[in-house]
Amino acid sequence: MRQNHPLTQVVLTCVLALITAGALADGAAGQSHAPRSRQRAAICGNPQVACRTSVTFQANDLPFRVPKDAVIIDTVPFYAIILRSVDAPGDSCNVFISESDRLAAQALFPDHKVFSSRCTDPENLFYLDISKRKITNLSETHRIMAVYAGTSLPEARRFLETVKATGKFPGANIRQLRTGFNGT
Repeated sequence: MRQNHPLTQVVLTCVLALITAGALADGAAGQSHAPRSRQRAAICGNPQVACRTSVTFQANDLPFRVPKDAVIIDTVPFYAIILRSVDAPGDSCNVFISESDRLAAQALFPDHKVFSSRCTDPENLFYLDISKRKITNLSETHRIMAVYAGTSLPEARRFLETVKATGKFPGANIRQLRTGFNGT
């Protein structure tokens, strides 16, 4: 009969202990918390195509597919071209880019939704900048007007060239974002 090496026995014991601890933790977490993985909503980036969603969005919002009875939801990451931004001192709800400016920009890009942020009140969408290592909520410090640029960086870079060709948005830049709302 072959004997196991003492180090092998120690390693096997540690592995079994880790597996057992992980299973117990997952079982306890499953009983008291929501599942860790969740689906994220798809963006409806073309305003000429109806968005199948269970909620009504404001004209300035970037719509996405919200399942029926969803309360808290956010979207898959996407790219947007920031067309314009304004400082919002103290998160003032009186500071935002006008709807007439948004509509003028929308006319330039009929098949890419132009959207703008408002204050961080719960009834408004949040826009998270996930371009950097630190995720920031754009709406807390600035109000933006942006245009949906797709789900891939190459697609966004191509669309940035289209935006720059208009000559109307000299500071236009690409950001990777997520949006969503908390309806609780």
